[in-house]
Amino acid sequence: MAENSLNVVDPEIAELIRAEERRQTDTVKLIASENYVSRAVLEATGTVLTNKYSEGYPGKRYYEGQQVIDKIETIAVERARSVFGVRHANVQPYSGSPANLAIYLAFLKPGDTVLGMGLPFGGHLTHGWSVSATGKWFNPVRYGVRRDTGRVDMDEVRALALEHRPKLIFCGGTAIPRTIDFPAFAEIAREVGAVLAADIAHIAGLVAGGAHPSPAGHADVISTTTHKTLRGPRGAMLMADSDEHATALNKAVFPGLQGGPHNHTTAAIAVALHEAAQPEFKAYAAQIVKNAKALADELLARGFDLVSGGTDNHLILMDLTPKGIGGKPAAQALDRAGLETNYNAVPFDPRKPFDPSGIRIGTPSVTSRGMGEAEMRQIGTWIDEVVTAVAKGEAEAEDVITRVRREVTELTAQFPAPGLS
Repeated sequence: MAENSLNVVDPEIAELIRAEERRQTDTVKLIASENYVSRAVLEATGTVLTNKYSEGYPGKRYYEGQQVIDKIETIAVERARSVFGVRHANVQPYSGSPANLAIYLAFLKPGDTVLGMGLPFGGHLTHGWSVSATGKWFNPVRYGVRRDTGRVDMDEVRALALEHRPKLIFCGGTAIPRTIDFPAFAEIAREVGAVLAADIAHIAGLVAGGAHPSPAGHADVISTTTHKTLRGPRGAMLMADSDEHATALNKAVFPGLQGGPHNHTTAAIAVALHEAAQPEFKAYAAQIVKNAKALADELLARGFDLVSGGTDNHLILMDLTPKGIGGKPAAQALDRAGLETNYNAVPFDPRKPFDPSGIRIGTPSVTSRGMGEAEMRQIGTWIDEVVTAVAKGEAEAEDVITRVRREVTELTAQFPAPGLS
């Protein structure tokens, strides 16, 4: 009823939501972990399904009244299995970090050794970093990248695995601009008897769309969020082929870590997976990579230092040290210009994590808006103009930022954002 609408009940929050919608409409979103979901995904997320409690799994619940919920979750699971080519899927994890924690609970005991990519090199907190529970409760061993190439050294990974004999190996991460060699990781895991977990949170949409090799058939467990390149709601999934692994994961998610799943999110995941199964999603995934390469080429031509020299996927990691500016002030200046990025550590970064040397850029959101290589070249030009002006401390730097902001608004008006009115 109208009298119960958000505008009436809480106009302050309603206006802030409208303000965020306006911000998302007229800025260029270059954060690699963000995207625009469709109107259908938004509608599924905001439904009466949020009213229902559903501890357990389809057909095995602890609450009655699950006739509809069981069907929705079953559809989501079946679609995940089909899109990613796996035998088992769990769509209940609340987000990526709890999904990864479920892997530890399923296969390790406190104190066991885990081999993961170090956070400063592009790994994730939950791959055994010191400030995470995974680095405090387990024995973490970390691999990185080569200083000369910026790429994972698989010989180092194998040497560390043979030396430390981890029970769990993670591949994947949050700032890896190159293709992940799942077969090589699988061979090492088999050699030392470890469970291999592929964290594809960032590249799940690329895998689903055939723009990145799949870990299916190589990794024992696949972990992913459902947003980012997959273009779904804020949730997560765990996948496996082995019945034994799937049973262990299911028990780890519930009752091991969670109570009732978020049914409105489950429905939205199902919608997103339906969209990912359509032919146009393959074109979208391919265009993400084309856009990232075009943007990387433009930045390289303008003298930017890109970790590993470029990208194979949706993500670009820039070291701004040669430009004479830190990642944080650069990201803040770009944000004022309507170019939304995040400051990020780079491999072998001498600066502190909260004031690192680099910024991370991604193309999922701009691709969802329909932008192409020409727009990427323009974005690269704007990035160069803003960073150069701010780094030099030019008096007219704010004038440059103001002009770019105006031009960004003009560009975004030509490319409506999906899901937004």
